[in-house]
Amino acid sequence: MKIRRPRLPRTRKGQRRLVQVVMAVCVLALLPATWLYVSTADRLRTTADVPRTDVAVVFGAGLWDGEPSPYLAHRLDAAAKLYRAGRIKVVLVTGDNSREDYDEPDAMRAYLRKHGVPDDRIVSDYAGFDTWDSCVRARKIFGVHRAVLISQGFHIRRAVALCEAAGVASYGVGVDAKHDATWYYGGTREVFAAGKAALDAVFHPDPTFLGPREPGVARALAAGR
Repeated sequence: MKIRRPRLPRTRKGQRRLVQVVMAVCVLALLPATWLYVSTADRLRTTADVPRTDVAVVFGAGLWDGEPSPYLAHRLDAAAKLYRAGRIKVVLVTGDNSREDYDEPDAMRAYLRKHGVPDDRIVSDYAGFDTWDSCVRARKIFGVHRAVLISQGFHIRRAVALCEAAGVASYGVGVDAKHDATWYYGGTREVFAAGKAALDAVFHPDPTFLGPREPGVARALAAGR
């Protein structure tokens, strides 16, 4: 069975329509990414100038042999730096613990403890399966209304936009990262993830797992007073 190759329009009118369709598709595909860029333009800071905020949220970024990946370690280093500088009081670590042999939040907690953050100032969210889930759970489960978000530069705009949509007033700190294959993959992935982010912001789907409210953040803040 022969597969027919699609035929390009032969007339100028047909070719013009094809170009218009292609351009329209490209514009629609880039709209969500443009929304992320515009809506978060004034919400990005550095560890040196981010406003003092009670809570920082660190998003999971994978484990290597049970330890935080280099990308995740950079995020945690920034959180520890903010804590030592007195710019935050509590760190909410949110990540994947969907199976027994993979526990991002506990690995993140252990890393922060080694870098000077007391255990009672760290709160773990074990059901942060994606960015939207983490933002919704921060607001609905842990009662976070305002936070500093920490991630890599290619992800931080999406994190800020989604947490704002979930009801968490947010500033984002995008940490530096080596421009390796992982960085380029992450940047490319964000173009496609922006579409899902836009849908999440509009329709507010329930996270994979919600569960009862947890007093961890409030308790940690009370311990620090």
